[in-house]
Amino acid sequence: MTLSRQNRLGSSRDFGRVHRKGLRAATPHLALRALKQCKPQSLSKSADGEPSALSCVAAASLLSPSQFGISISRKVSKRAVVRNRMKRQIKAIIRQELPRIEPGWQVVIVVRPAAVECEFADFLRELEYLLKKLRITTDE
Repeated sequence: MTLSRQNRLGSSRDFGRVHRKGLRAATPHLALRALKQCKPQSLSKSADGEPSALSCVAAASLLSPSQFGISISRKVSKRAVVRNRMKRQIKAIIRQELPRIEPGWQVVIVVRPAAVECEFADFLRELEYLLKKLRITTDE
């Protein structure tokens, strides 16, 4: 089972924006970049033309569901079977955590080469840590 279309980060343009402007956090096996989405038409602009951070917070109710993308290079493993298994495990964790994730985030998860030896529990622990560190999940 895959993530729903509304929860997928689709275009390479979106991936690039998250990589350039997003918050960063990393563990030995995963790196996470996250960018809070803003609705530009409904928000006040700062001097440089970008929506102000305060207005992003104020417009949380207008934001779309959080979107996720996973990046696994061939440096991680030459075998597509191994890379796809890791993607499936990470997607399962995202689906499990989705109710706790605040709306309006664009998140890219980069899998590092050391992750080949990881099991599902390791991915779960590290991804939960990264989401909490960047305050993407709600406190429950």
